[in-house]
Amino acid sequence: MSDAFKSIERGLKEAIAHAQGKGRGDVHEIDVPEPDVRAIRARTGLSQAAFARSIGVAKGTLVNWEQRRRKPEGPARVLLALIDKDPTIVQRTLRR
Repeated sequence: MSDAFKSIERGLKEAIAHAQGKGRGDVHEIDVPEPDVRAIRARTGLSQAAFARSIGVAKGTLVNWEQRRRKPEGPARVLLALIDKDPTIVQRTLRR
């Protein structure tokens, strides 16, 4: 069996156990470094307004991140890490 199959099988077993109330499954934590939001946005080629819309935040929030007055946290930080690795991931994934 491939590693991918084993991972999927393990995940399905955890989901079944959770649904049956038998376990909570494994919690996988990752450390996401503080992103350079300006550099990430620049690689997408989008304006501040367009980039903010594409990730579902207010333009003012994005500006504050870029100017380091505030820091993205939680899901926003993870999303920015994904975009950093693949600048077109949001557009490709959510394209209608």
